[in-house]
Amino acid sequence: EAGFPSAAAPRGRRRSQQHASLEALTMLDLELPYPPSVNHYWRRVGARTLISRQGREFRQRVCVLLQQRGTQPLDGPVELRVDVFPPDRRRRDIDNLPKALLDALAHGGAYRDDSQIVRLALEKHRVVAGGKVRIRLEAFVPCEIESTERP
Repeated sequence: EAGFPSAAAPRGRRRSQQHASLEALTMLDLELPYPPSVNHYWRRVGARTLISRQGREFRQRVCVLLQQRGTQPLDGPVELRVDVFPPDRRRRDIDNLPKALLDALAHGGAYRDDSQIVRLALEKHRVVAGGKVRIRLEAFVPCEIESTERP
């Protein structure tokens, strides 16, 4: 039957095919442009605080990339790994990057809301011309940790 593994397929192969299709539904690997830092993401206009032009352009680029891939939002808790490749050797605080990135991913439909993120890992790598970030987003699977508390 179409869409189902044949009865003659080895059990291990059938499982790996099922695992691969499930993984494709719960994971996103993507290379994105370098995001603006939180210092450049917001602009004040009178009494209002708005996303800057640089922030809006970044968000739009992320939305287009996600749309081209046909990305569907993940539901439930997710974990995100971000590999950061700065555009130059200037001193940068890695904790200034996530806001624009997380908001753009939510706005582009990678997940419904950035409150779904329960684990976030950032790692800075070598300088790359123009800068970039590589993300890996997947459904969060908690590991059970034995409690050290006594009753």
